[in-house]
Amino acid sequence: MAALGDESVVRAAELLAAALETSLGLRLQEALSEAALELSGQLRHGHVEVRVSGGEPELVYVADEADPDPAPESDDGVFSARITLRLPENLKSRVEEAATHGGTSVNTWIVRALERAAQSRSQSHSNRNRMTGFGRS
Repeated sequence: MAALGDESVVRAAELLAAALETSLGLRLQEALSEAALELSGQLRHGHVEVRVSGGEPELVYVADEADPDPAPESDDGVFSARITLRLPENLKSRVEEAATHGGTSVNTWIVRALERAAQSRSQSHSNRNRMTGFGRS
């Protein structure tokens, strides 16, 4: 250790290594999450999850169970698009609560919410030049 420098240099190196280890661990988890999303998007059935066991992350294939609440069908009766959606954790929790409260899956809840939002937006555009109310003379 004498060749490395005095105790303050050794301590600084230890602190730097600890900080880098944490940062690298987070980056590894992000990369594995992206890989899991990409793989899941290519699978016909099931999905891939990142699980941490004993501090070690691993990719795990999870087979789909029969969906007790199938998502509503699209206008043409078939789902043909898949997207990856990143949400803040607190919003994700609120969406899960709302879906559970409504007795639906998260996917069904999100599809219905998007349909309502798209429908109300298209209606607001069609009513843009319309005035409602009453007048007095």
